[in-house]
Amino acid sequence: MDRFAPARRALDDQVAAGRFPGYVLATSAGGADAVHAGGLDAVDGEPLRTDARFRTASISKPVGAALALALADDGVLDLDADVAAWLPELAGLRVLRDPAGPLEDTVPARRPVRVRDLLLMTPGFGYVPQDVPVSRAAEAAGLGPSGGAPAMSPDEHLARLAALPLAAQPGTRWLYHASYDVLGTLLARRTGRALPDLLQERLLGPLGLTSTGFWAAPRELVTAYQTGPGGLELLDPPDGAFSTPPRFPSLAAGLVSKAADLLRFAGAVRDGGRGVLSPAAVRLLTTDQLTPAQRASGAPVLDDGTSWSCGAGVVVAEGQDVGRPGTWGWAGGLGTHLWVDPVRDLVVVVLTQACFDATPGGGFASFWAALADG
Repeated sequence: MDRFAPARRALDDQVAAGRFPGYVLATSAGGADAVHAGGLDAVDGEPLRTDARFRTASISKPVGAALALALADDGVLDLDADVAAWLPELAGLRVLRDPAGPLEDTVPARRPVRVRDLLLMTPGFGYVPQDVPVSRAAEAAGLGPSGGAPAMSPDEHLARLAALPLAAQPGTRWLYHASYDVLGTLLARRTGRALPDLLQERLLGPLGLTSTGFWAAPRELVTAYQTGPGGLELLDPPDGAFSTPPRFPSLAAGLVSKAADLLRFAGAVRDGGRGVLSPAAVRLLTTDQLTPAQRASGAPVLDDGTSWSCGAGVVVAEGQDVGRPGTWGWAGGLGTHLWVDPVRDLVVVVLTQACFDATPGGGFASFWAALADG
């Protein structure tokens, strides 16, 4: 019996309903890996191939975290170091007295931002979901979350970020997204290496991830869509933003990959790191690392049943669509999922071409229900 047939039918139903043109589903269970494609590579396109490359959006974050943790394993990076050692723009930070208050009303940061804060997304800066002065200023500066890289250089991004006060004292509040772009800048400065080269040499190459990087040839890349009043609307064509080397290689949302590569990455972490990550690094990447207060501050991106590791979401309560407690992974807003259930020894990667809501389940309730019943 094919345990994944009901899950594929759920995805086929979504294709038939016009939610996305196609999908690639990759699974690993019981020592058997499989990759299946359904639907088309674009609206009115060709049948989707299993080796098609997708914009991974926020599932870039676990890959970026793995790179940082590998460098910590090497002794190159101290997770408890002050980031200002390599990012002097972030020295002497000021913090809003009231998170909803005016930008001028600040107090000194009680402690520096540490490398670990970037991985945990607790540096005091990031996506503030409320409509307040600091969130409006960040949006105006081009610092809000997106499905790709910031439209500026890493140095300019950091300068704009440093010009704003922190929304919270370092270590006290979970704020999504921006710290992973800062993490990439820090890794490049700390090693003196271009981030794409560093990622290739320390992580992608050793794991055999041959189709993962910051850009892809248009012939390999699917079209990306967003949902509009009339259905799917073009967001990025194959020869668009991800078809040439980017000005800003983003660890927050800038990677492109194929399903088999992401399955190999997640499987390597599941299997203890396969010599690329230490067991200690794997624990940091796959287990809850937040305090209850930090987790509670992460709403609405984190809900009551989901927390965060040093690089991925972690299910901490029953009743979550993507799996039982201990399941880890993340979803990307351009239609991508990567989740690992260690209890069932199950790895699931789903790549689609259309934006969905940013909750951990991503609105794929029928798919996750079919998978749970399989």
